[in-house]
Amino acid sequence: MSHYQLFPDLKIGNAHIRPRRLRKNAQIRSLVQEYQLLKSDLIYPLFVSEKGTSRYDIPSLPGISRIPFDELSAEIKQIQDLGIHGIMLFPVTDKNKKDPFGKESYNPDGLMQCTIRKIKEIAPEIILFADIALDPFTTHGHDGIIHENGEVLNDETVEALCMQSLSYAACGVDFVCPSDMMDGRIGAIRYALDKEGYIGTSILSYSAKFASAFYGPFREAIASGARGLDKKTYQLNPCNAREGIREAQLDIEEGADMIMIKPGMPYLDIVAKIKAQCEVPIAIYQVSGEYAMLKNAAQQNIIDEKSAVFESLIAMKRAGADLIVTYYAKWVCEHIL
Repeated sequence: MSHYQLFPDLKIGNAHIRPRRLRKNAQIRSLVQEYQLLKSDLIYPLFVSEKGTSRYDIPSLPGISRIPFDELSAEIKQIQDLGIHGIMLFPVTDKNKKDPFGKESYNPDGLMQCTIRKIKEIAPEIILFADIALDPFTTHGHDGIIHENGEVLNDETVEALCMQSLSYAACGVDFVCPSDMMDGRIGAIRYALDKEGYIGTSILSYSAKFASAFYGPFREAIASGARGLDKKTYQLNPCNAREGIREAQLDIEEGADMIMIKPGMPYLDIVAKIKAQCEVPIAIYQVSGEYAMLKNAAQQNIIDEKSAVFESLIAMKRAGADLIVTYYAKWVCEHIL
């Protein structure tokens, strides 16, 4: 007996409008799917350690390791074979090379400079994004130069960031990626690059980088010693949306080719708001804490990893992200795409 025979006068909305018709099987659902997750959307963060070191599995980032410089060739081949087009580079600097001013960041023979040259030699088609900030190179772990009173000095830091950017550009990097959140650094870096003839070097700016609790595992990964540091004088207040939009607009005016929102999932509203007002490509960073939560939940069988990871990444695309920096990039290419 049908439902209608039990309730002959029951009205089901507009009976001729049945949205479920477009969900009745996998083939139709695929035809009408609005957003796609592609391998070309993904950028893989790569932690590189000094020559002569050993591979180190990062406890708080299951499945992610510090890759020794001497093992780069094998790592890059695996990344290429998986179909990943972009790598975001982060150095794990020897503590003996750190100082209060981050001078190692613009050493022409430093770890990052050697890494960029090496990867461009073995895989010139890989797009390299290099983090621009002083925290991997400073003894104090801040993203800038510190005054004796504890203040992070803006203009002095920007000068060092320009030197760092020029050093990476000379090695052939495709994108310099300032993540420091100093005022005016995008315009200064663009001016410095153009003045020295690096007109083709692009800038992906961390425009809306929030002072987040989700960065902890990353700070362990690069051994910055910054896990307990207060960076609220330069990173954005998580309570503020307009501030993120303003920072993005300023960076675009100063010459950013792309902009980044970081972290990812907690700030999808910021992505959507910036997407509505800005025309340059938008990247989003699914940061270490987000990755670690998903991994740990999956390992405890609390969630289905494939479904949860896909859902989190497609949400970023749906919010307006064109590119996604994620520690899941290799895993996604192996298990989902």
